Amino acid sequence: MGLVTLTEILKESVEKKYAVGAFDTLDDNFTEAIVAAAEEEGLPVILMIPNFFADNRDERQLSFYFNRLLDRCQRAAVPVCLHLDHGNSFACCVKAIHGGCTSIMFDGSALSMEENISITKELVRIAHSCNVSVEAEIGHVGSPEGGELEASDVDASTYTKPEDAKKFVEETGVDALAVAVGTVHGLFKGTPKIDTDRLDRIRELVKIPLVLHGGSGLPESEFRAAIDHGINKINFFTGLSLAASGAIDEKLRAFNGKIHYIELINAAHDACKAAVKEQMRIFGTLPLGL
Repeated sequence: MGLVTLTEILKESVEKKYAVGAFDTLDDNFTEAIVAAAEEEGLPVILMIPNFFADNRDERQLSFYFNRLLDRCQRAAVPVCLHLDHGNSFACCVKAIHGGCTSIMFDGSALSMEENISITKELVRIAHSCNVSVEAEIGHVGSPEGGELEASDVDASTYTKPEDAKKFVEETGVDALAVAVGTVHGLFKGTPKIDTDRLDRIRELVKIPLVLHGGSGLPESEFRAAIDHGINKINFFTGLSLAASGAIDEKLRAFNGKIHYIELINAAHDACKAAVKEQMRIFGTLPLGL
């Protein structure tokens, strides 16, 4: 099946009320685990590239990196969207388009509404001319400054305002919208609570796929609530990373540190793949009828 755009991979999710998992890859081992999990389940998947991978490489390194990713995605037996996660600048997003991403996310959530609209609108124009989808964000999904974020520290004033979401989508022509409704990036103490009333109001006003960032740490019931109330793409990385590092730690302890590196790689791969499969089950992801 191979590479598809974000628009293509999410096209049935709004009507059928399911979400497609979006998982960050850090290396070839993560890439293979994520894509292999999707292939074994026969389900679509979104493979995400962290913004610092695009920002911190010269042209030669970037070309080599993208070629490896594109090769694996193109050989996949299921639909795979290659997506830039949290592009934090216009230049970073353009690099990802040139590199071969079939979708980009521009994160202008820290900007004024007017500036966010202006930059996103121009990126939509460029991306659509290359058959690349665009995700953007209104509201702000927070991140802990080291350690874990307490539930009491979540600032509801930064949540997405439904009227802003409607205005933003109408003025930019964006293909998917990331909304802030109660989650945070990274680790969270306690249980995040999705603001389903807010999500309902956004869904009433916005007809394109909605995206949940900061999925790690949510219990299955909250994931299901988010999906039932309108979420169609869920970003999941911290939980994936912890599954891999936890498997490595378990192996090291079991063998008192005297273990071949390849065994650690295999343990991380298997844990990562199992975590992806579990999230696909929770998200209710369905095969794509292309």
